[in-house]
Amino acid sequence: MPFVSVVIPALNEEAVIARTVAAIPREHVSEIIVVDNGSSDRTADEARRAGARVVTEPARGYGRACKRGVASVSPECEIIVQMDGDLSDDPSEIPLLIAPITDDGCDFVLGSRMRGRREAGSMTAAQVIGSRVASIMIRLLYGVRYSDMGPFRAIRRVTLDALEMREETYGWSIEMQVKAAARGLRVREVPVSWRNRAGGESKVAGTLIGSVRAGFRIIWTIAGVAWSEKRARRQRAPMK
Repeated sequence: MPFVSVVIPALNEEAVIARTVAAIPREHVSEIIVVDNGSSDRTADEARRAGARVVTEPARGYGRACKRGVASVSPECEIIVQMDGDLSDDPSEIPLLIAPITDDGCDFVLGSRMRGRREAGSMTAAQVIGSRVASIMIRLLYGVRYSDMGPFRAIRRVTLDALEMREETYGWSIEMQVKAAARGLRVREVPVSWRNRAGGESKVAGTLIGSVRAGFRIIWTIAGVAWSEKRARRQRAPMK
């Protein structure tokens, strides 16, 4: 059985983080790391109480928190599962993300909310449109078809290390998917459930301003990563 580390970035999730950690199927997971991203409540205490290992990233930013969590996994870690801490993801579905890696040799598995079961009101129109626009852009650039840009995902640790992730805020997930497409990784989507947040309003998509910012960030990230990947390919190409 592979060593699986679950990384959960969390910001002010005191009310729900313990339930999230408790719902993770321990028979499939070797360690749970909650990254406290500068919470002003008892998120860290509740996560520890539920059995997670807590690390701190005081500089706000989704990507920064993810980076800290990835850097904190145990040396023997083979697969990293990333998920939100508000129970919008269903932790019981973690085995669905791990199986294509362990059984079929995939490098990266994305949990697709679009192909799965979504509770009414769990995604805003801006989120749905943003995922579709991003999917179209990546398909036009690389011919890879994603249906979603969701946070619930699993990736081989060596693969993630090789991607050399740079995004520090909303663009982390998009960067991962663009680089996976650009480098021809073995990618698979699996349908997953998506529920209404148990911890209140989304920090990104819960407001109009947040949705607009996230939308611009998606487009900017795709364009920026595509350009940097193209430049890197040119630098690696042998001189004629």
